[in-house]
Amino acid sequence: MESVDTNTNTMRERLLAEKAELNERLERIKASVRRGADPDSKERATELENVEVVDALGNEIRREIELINNALRRMEEDRFGVCVDCGDAIDSKRLEIQPFVELCFDCAEFTESRAT
Repeated sequence: MESVDTNTNTMRERLLAEKAELNERLERIKASVRRGADPDSKERATELENVEVVDALGNEIRREIELINNALRRMEEDRFGVCVDCGDAIDSKRLEIQPFVELCFDCAEFTESRAT
């Protein structure tokens, strides 16, 4: 059986690796956006749509990096695996799937039901 510290260290390594990968993807997206559209292009409308899609992807990546940073901060503060809403423990299986989750299943389900 893994100790909590070993499990937390494993999760930290996963989060840092995921963050590095996301930062690389974000840099590629930024480079793509900086290249911009060809002003003489007949396909300018399509290029602008592509830029909007790429920008949306960049926003999603930034949000995931923020969640990872929050999870790393909770690890430093010895609050990793604790729901930020109710304070209950987050199921370890849930953390295995997404180590940056902030909410237990019940709070996540409640939040999602209020959003719809």
